Amino acid sequence: MAVQFLKQGDTALVVQFGDVIDRALSDRVLNLGRRIRALGIVGITDLVPTFRSLLVNYDPLVVGGDELKGKLQSLLESADAQTQEARQWTIPVCYEGEYAPDVDDVAEAGGISRAQVVQLHADTLFHVYMLGFVPGYPYMGDLPPALVLPRRSNPRTRVPPGSVAIASVMTAIYPLESPGGWHLIGSTPVRLFNISSPQPALLSPGDKVRFKPVGQAEYLSIRKAVEADDYELVCQKVAS
Repeated sequence: MAVQFLKQGDTALVVQFGDVIDRALSDRVLNLGRRIRALGIVGITDLVPTFRSLLVNYDPLVVGGDELKGKLQSLLESADAQTQEARQWTIPVCYEGEYAPDVDDVAEAGGISRAQVVQLHADTLFHVYMLGFVPGYPYMGDLPPALVLPRRSNPRTRVPPGSVAIASVMTAIYPLESPGGWHLIGSTPVRLFNISSPQPALLSPGDKVRFKPVGQAEYLSIRKAVEADDYELVCQKVAS
């Protein structure tokens, strides 16, 4: 599919790369955003990456839509083979008891054991495609085939913050209490969104995430440390 430029009113332009959820496509979206930020193109006010496109917000009094389109086309046509770094987070998750109400259903649907659900999820290095739904909510892929299943037929009206969930080919963490139709297979005591932080959302598109299984006692210990602002999450730089 050829790259498309779609006008969104007179203050935004969508650069659309495709129509599927795909890692290579996501890399193109994120790469364009990175290059725009590096160049500091005058008039651009915000960038919002999605699975398949980049929303470019701009000030029409500073740069016109056609002029901006031309600059973005030039960026896409120029080569950029530099290796990029990404943040890789290790996030503790309790897959036990009340923190994992849907694990048995997921195991039955996939024809595997509860332990295999946990192992498959924890052994996967996830890619953060985008944030959405509620502030700081990360859409992460891609799930192993045995964990791929539709959303719940009966969505919950209240999902606790920190809930780790799966649906379709994605996994996610609910940063705030909200309704939700995904399958809850665990919970993390880590804050995904903190309005008082300089960067409120913990995760960003392009980040990598690996989940570390912890027991209920360790979960409660970490939660206590998080509440006291005395917990440092493991994060390292890796090649993107």
